[in-house]
Amino acid sequence: MPGRLEARGVTIHYRRRRFGDNFLAVSRLDMTVEPGEFVAIVGPSGCGKTTFLNAVDGLVPLTDGSIMLGGQLITKPGNDRAMVFQQPSLLPWRTVKGNIDYGMETQGDVTSKSDRDEQTKRFIDLVGLHGFEDSFPSELSGGMQQRVNLARALATDPELLLLDEPFAALDAQTRETMQLELLRVWNATRKTAIFITHDIVEAVYLADRVVVMSSRPGRVKMSVPINLPRPRDLRIKREPRFLEYELKIWESIREEVLRADAGTKEAVA
Repeated sequence: MPGRLEARGVTIHYRRRRFGDNFLAVSRLDMTVEPGEFVAIVGPSGCGKTTFLNAVDGLVPLTDGSIMLGGQLITKPGNDRAMVFQQPSLLPWRTVKGNIDYGMETQGDVTSKSDRDEQTKRFIDLVGLHGFEDSFPSELSGGMQQRVNLARALATDPELLLLDEPFAALDAQTRETMQLELLRVWNATRKTAIFITHDIVEAVYLADRVVVMSSRPGRVKMSVPINLPRPRDLRIKREPRFLEYELKIWESIREEVLRADAGTKEAVA
């Protein structure tokens, strides 16, 4: 089924030349993301969240297990996935319009220039950048640059949208604004999405489901469906049900942090 992600027994080692060993980052991780579902992944620092996301994008090889998207095995990067990183990484010599078009250019398909222009205009309007089409990245705020980053990813029409802490570098006010904007854009496109964050409030606010990963080596510890109505505005963050989700997830992560600390102390002793 298009947009359905299935990860089974995913295990990822890194070869650490400095230490001369194999570092186990993710171990026997199982996860399913349904078409059109927005899943947020949280967990202790260093638990393998980003490593797993990079594996889904085809950037990191698996030691064992498999990841399938739409029934197809992922072995390398592909046009069916698009990544939004923490830093926008826009081309400074290209305008907003040029940066969004670049994602489609690199696909190497037969889309005509006029079709790309129409798609670019659509997503400029969708992310609220009308009037800034000819601006360069240096002329934009951090939040506006991330809007371009998001539009560039969506313009390629991926089955799966991967977001690696895209708002972490923004100030608190801009971050909340971008959360609202992301939900508005996601509601218009309904792309299957995986969102990595350290912010539990952000995870609960955005997601249909929050997946909590264990401390290293990472695996799925808990999956929490977020039964809050959509569309969501920022006031929902103050409601009792929201706070219950936040506390439940925080307690689960805290257990993992304490477990990891205890393991470190034992190893040192």
